[in-house]
Amino acid sequence: MRAIARRLARVAAAASVAALAACATPPRPAIAPDMSPDAFSRVGRFAITVTHDGGKTEAVQGGFAWRDDGRHYQLDLTNPLGSTEARVEGRPGSALLLRADGSQLRAQDPDSLVEDALGSPVPVGGLRDWLRGRLMANQAQDLKRDSQGRPESFGQSGWQARLSRYDAQGPRLLVLRREEARRAISVRLVVDSPDPS
Repeated sequence: MRAIARRLARVAAAASVAALAACATPPRPAIAPDMSPDAFSRVGRFAITVTHDGGKTEAVQGGFAWRDDGRHYQLDLTNPLGSTEARVEGRPGSALLLRADGSQLRAQDPDSLVEDALGSPVPVGGLRDWLRGRLMANQAQDLKRDSQGRPESFGQSGWQARLSRYDAQGPRLLVLRREEARRAISVRLVVDSPDPS
């Protein structure tokens, strides 16, 4: 967890600068007009909390911008000032992590790339469906739906998910929790309200 400690130090330094500067929000991804009807984007904020046995807690937070054209997706992770810290680009069977320092890392699994960037797992594979308010292809456990039939809580791929505050595109609040041998991981994503235009 040294990686999280280093990132927390950077976040603390950024918070000092933030006191002197206006808060920036992540850039809104632009969907090209020639993209498929499956094109989808979401922008918002994330917070990750890791609680270890013994009560020690570590946290990381920032912004995210998700863009998906139905075949490829891109996830930008930003620090609290809005500067991009990492980008994950994915397609079936391949994922690429681009760090702010220019370094790159490839893998088949996007989740492991984000864990490398943030020091804590994030279910990128699941977000592709969950941000749209739908379930992944593998079976869900303990599925509960809201009064309109939309997924409200369930378990998939080792994560317990709660989705709420739906708009026309999907949930605007996602709370994800994972229990591991010696730690519990909580991921909270809040989607920004769409522009009124």
